[in-house]
Amino acid sequence: MATKPSSAAVYGWSSAGRFHHAQSQLHRFLNALGGYVYSKDSYSLGAGRVLMPHIVDGMDALLQNHTSWEVLEEHCELFVAFGGLPLRNTQVSPGGASDHGVAPAIRRMAATGRTAFVNISPVQGDLDAVPGAEWLPVRPGTDTALMLGLAFVLIDGQLHDEAFCRSHAVGFERVRDYILGLSDGVPKTPAWAAERTGIAAEAIAKLARRMAAHRTLVNCTYSLQRARHGEQPFWMTVTLAALLGQVGLPGGGFGLGYGCMNYIGSGHGSFSGARLPQGTNPVADFIPVARIADMLLHPGEPFEYNGGHHRYPDIRLVHWAGGNVFHHHQDLNRTIEAWQRPETIITHEQYWTAQAKYSDIVLPATTSLERDDIGSAGSERFMIAMRAAVAPVGEARDDYTIFTQLAERLGVAQAYTEGRDARQWLRHLYETSRPRAEADGIALPAFDDFWEAGRFDVSRTRTRPAAPTVLLAHFRADPAAHPLPTPSGLIELFSERIASFGYDDCPGHAHWFEPEPSAWPIHLLSNQPATRLHSQYDHGALSRASKIAGREPITLNAQDARRRGIAAGDVVRVFNAQGGFLAGAVLSDGIRPGVAQIATGAWYDPLDARTPGSLEKHGNPNVVAPDVGSSRLGQGCAAQSAQVEVALWTAPLPPLTGFEPPAFATGRNALAMS
Repeated sequence: MATKPSSAAVYGWSSAGRFHHAQSQLHRFLNALGGYVYSKDSYSLGAGRVLMPHIVDGMDALLQNHTSWEVLEEHCELFVAFGGLPLRNTQVSPGGASDHGVAPAIRRMAATGRTAFVNISPVQGDLDAVPGAEWLPVRPGTDTALMLGLAFVLIDGQLHDEAFCRSHAVGFERVRDYILGLSDGVPKTPAWAAERTGIAAEAIAKLARRMAAHRTLVNCTYSLQRARHGEQPFWMTVTLAALLGQVGLPGGGFGLGYGCMNYIGSGHGSFSGARLPQGTNPVADFIPVARIADMLLHPGEPFEYNGGHHRYPDIRLVHWAGGNVFHHHQDLNRTIEAWQRPETIITHEQYWTAQAKYSDIVLPATTSLERDDIGSAGSERFMIAMRAAVAPVGEARDDYTIFTQLAERLGVAQAYTEGRDARQWLRHLYETSRPRAEADGIALPAFDDFWEAGRFDVSRTRTRPAAPTVLLAHFRADPAAHPLPTPSGLIELFSERIASFGYDDCPGHAHWFEPEPSAWPIHLLSNQPATRLHSQYDHGALSRASKIAGREPITLNAQDARRRGIAAGDVVRVFNAQGGFLAGAVLSDGIRPGVAQIATGAWYDPLDARTPGSLEKHGNPNVVAPDVGSSRLGQGCAAQSAQVEVALWTAPLPPLTGFEPPAFATGRNALAMS
């Protein structure tokens, strides 16, 4: 089936500034032209964003109202961290992190001895703020099975809060019958969970009893839902917290992102400051963001998403600003095939990333150091006057200037600029945010005073809430007066709406799916890097200093490495049927056997860009990560389901060329790669 040719705007990260946010500028520009095919959700949180409105609330509302660290310090007795609490992730927030309070809060909690931490992760260092935390090295992808084993102990031992499950939730009976095995003949006992998770049955039973006896916070990181059936660990986290009956209590309940962003648990409220209006997009066509390769390869073909039946649009032009598909998309050899399908790809870039090298038109964009902006993020403490440090270098222009000049040529300049230059927009956006600030009890100074001062402490003039932030406290106190935005107004342990979709890969309640057999013995986890943000500044000195023989480090279990003749500092080949890459070996006893971990963000650097499936020589894990959706419900990224083999590299090391400018070529089919 052929569809009308379309253009697509894609998502990216850009800088901390609110005006020079590339995605917002791109959307505003394309809306002025008549619209574009848009994306839903995010690579970070695709499965969770679709699931959570069905069962509790939207992710944005939940994350902005997570129980504050201040409350956790006082009341939490047991912090059960599925996926750990990696501090490297807490250095950022959407719009900029300004008050780094996560690490001090966790360390204070640990130092008092009031709170015990349990790190449930294949990697011991995922709770690096508490070196003495109990570590349960769970097998990757089996967290849902572990939670089901915990839930069995609670129900079987009558340690659960059935009254809460009936007054504040729906579907308890169905979930109970599934956990006890009454509906499918498979009791989810600790012994059953132990076979799947690698955690001893006795340890599972002991943890469940501790959780029932203490004020317990159950947290699940974003990473667990970036996998096949990624909706299930989030759903089971909520289910487990409901069984404990502590949802809405200070220090108890659940979290879905502590340790993933700086602002989560800050307690500063959600005022985000200046916002650039993006206009209205009249185009109805969309894709779940992680399905971009499917869209380009299969225009007109059907896909399912969140209960709906849709078709992929026929994309002829891609305009990309503020991101890097070779960082955040999976199965890069398939992605490269898809990337040849559009007639034109336009990219705004500061550097010769693979994204730029694989584009038809590259427009040089400024960095945040070359432009004035306002740094502001919801639930962060400070607004920052981001003054340009240097003038734009060479022919670089900020995204607003690029789009303004394009808009002039296309006859939509007034609609796009409204007659304002960048500085006038900063003043306008700031001043129009003042009424919203006032409604939130914040007295913003005049723009000139703010710009002169350099920053503004949002918490200084905020009318503090009557009580510290406790997630779902009002709902717990009176679910009738404060219903959730779910069909029932309650927590949906069983969702009739999701069940009605008929998805065999995401039924009506939290469910365990047995993993598909794999010929590849190592489960590869791709974490966020500590030396850069995503792939940004991988070419910088800090990131390069972390490399081994110029390659991205990969952490291997010491026992696995010895079996393969690999020593610390060796270069290894990591591969599966999709392709392979080179990396530098780091050996550790702090990672579960059968598991390897490598940070994302090494700039894609193939041995031969013109040969499909060519070895990637720098360490980009997306070469071997699966490009499949989490389920038909969420269609989220499933990068954490990668299975590989690792072998010692004995041939001469190929030179690294990923940071070099391209060798320009002409012709429609030429790949502009070095």
